[in-house]
Amino acid sequence: MKLIENLEWRYATKKFDPLVKIGTSDIEKLKKAVQLSVSSYGLQLYKVLIIEDQELKQELRKASWDQSQITDASHLFVFCNYTDRDDRHIDNYIQSVADIQGTTVEALSGYGTFIKQSLAAKTNTEWNHWAERQTYLALSNLLAACAELQIDACPMEGFESERYNEILGLSSKGLNAAVIAPVGYRATDDHTQFRKKVRKPHEELFEMI
Repeated sequence: MKLIENLEWRYATKKFDPLVKIGTSDIEKLKKAVQLSVSSYGLQLYKVLIIEDQELKQELRKASWDQSQITDASHLFVFCNYTDRDDRHIDNYIQSVADIQGTTVEALSGYGTFIKQSLAAKTNTEWNHWAERQTYLALSNLLAACAELQIDACPMEGFESERYNEILGLSSKGLNAAVIAPVGYRATDDHTQFRKKVRKPHEELFEMI
């Protein structure tokens, strides 16, 4: 199983080679992998910013505890969840389903109503937590795709979300920076790559019932 081999290869890269950039074709493959991610109800209530502008990355590094991955990586993926609870997101999704699957909005109205009622039952705190968690599903696909392409990545929660929102103008767009991932190629002197992977043993992690 190639996936297992790829996952054995990957690690959270601490030091990137700033001189090596990801090719356009590989960026498109990463985008496709993220696009195909699972999400609750299929809504994909998030937006992914892919930042390569070096000056902007320098600014974001200041809001990321001065971690070098932000500026040294080829690209920075910023996963942003939507903060508004507008039903238009659901209406747009139902319209897309109708268009792509060759049915009608009327035929899907019951499903649309079900989604709206399910999400409306959440408190604002529950909804925000749920929306942020959706971005992690997309992040998982990015990490797996990077591993297959032998591209290094480092999922990170070590950043100031509010400052990201300010720098990137996210709040005015109804977005919030939830999790980030610098991607690129490891530096040869990143000693983290030589550490043995530490994971719980199967007998502790799994229980067959």
